Amino acid sequence: MAPSARRRTRVVLGIAALLAVLTPLALSLRNSSLVRVEQVLVTGIGGSQSTEIKRALESAGKDMTTLHVREKALLSAVDAYPVVRSLRTERDLPHGLQIIVNAYEPVAAVHAAGGLTAVAADGTLLRGSATSGLPLVTIRGERSGERVGRGEALRAVRLLAAAPPALRGRVARVYRGPRGLTATMQNGPKLYFGGPTRPDAKWAAAAQVLASSTSRGAAYLDLRIPERPVAGGLQPRATQSKPQL
Repeated sequence: MAPSARRRTRVVLGIAALLAVLTPLALSLRNSSLVRVEQVLVTGIGGSQSTEIKRALESAGKDMTTLHVREKALLSAVDAYPVVRSLRTERDLPHGLQIIVNAYEPVAAVHAAGGLTAVAADGTLLRGSATSGLPLVTIRGERSGERVGRGEALRAVRLLAAAPPALRGRVARVYRGPRGLTATMQNGPKLYFGGPTRPDAKWAAAAQVLASSTSRGAAYLDLRIPERPVAGGLQPRATQSKPQL
């Protein structure tokens, strides 16, 4: 065997022997109490279920080490809370763990399982989340155990998801009417959207018209052609009578 080949063989054998020694040590260290998680910080979650979610994640996290964080186990710990979309973790050696929750935002409430259930923009049913203050979607649609399926109801949910938060907070209900998808506003006009296309442009038109004093008192806004929104049902302004001489 050539000298260079012998050197390569010795190097390979040396690396193999080193790995044989270090691997058990590394496996032992990553499960050692020296790096056991003692402080867990959970961020990114609020709402009515936040206390329970934080408690579940803190309990699961303290059963791990900072060298062996099991994200699947963390997700399993909050499997009962559909509002949790995904998780991300950051380790602060030797004993700290931060868990960042990527949560669904409820945009509407639908009738499901005999009551109102919050729903996210993609149709995910957020069972257990608060529904107070959410716009109500009264269109019937396909529903599986976990989501609103295809159909008019999902299109209504997506329409609400496209709304600016300030306007969405004023919507009381979305339903299917003679002029297509229709939203009723709290202390405001009805909004006629027609089909589900171009929701951003239609909401932008609604915001512009509602901000104008000329639309004050309108019964409805027709947004089906967003470039030409129409404010209808305006009450005629009272004319001032001329003073009698």
